[in-house]
Amino acid sequence: QVKLVESGGGSVQAGGSLRLSCAVSGFTSNSLCMGWFRQAPGKDREGIAAMYTGGSNLRYADSVKGRFTISQDRAKNTLYLQMNSLKPEDTGMYYCTVDYPPCLLDERLQRQELFYNWGQGTQVTVSP
Repeated sequence: QVKLVESGGGSVQAGGSLRLSCAVSGFTSNSLCMGWFRQAPGKDREGIAAMYTGGSNLRYADSVKGRFTISQDRAKNTLYLQMNSLKPEDTGMYYCTVDYPPCLLDERLQRQELFYNWGQGTQVTVSP
């Protein structure tokens, strides 16, 4: 059974950093499409980062490019999102998502319905 469990959210002041983790289990293949989405209050869920297993084909939304880094520790079956230079507009619920190929990462970042497996989310709050 596929299971994704996020952790690492919290409250931080603008300019600060957080690292989100997503424990991944239950997949029958090591070749996976992996991503992070976020949802701010009153807004649609937004794709912000994605990658193929092993850290290839990295994709970022313009809103986080240069500040956020997606990565994976394959030995720990964990996906990460390192978030630096946080801004109040980064506030929201953050979700990890993992799926089997084909990845089509650019398209998946624009269309959340193309990812089928989701974690429960972890809240990030950035104060001015």
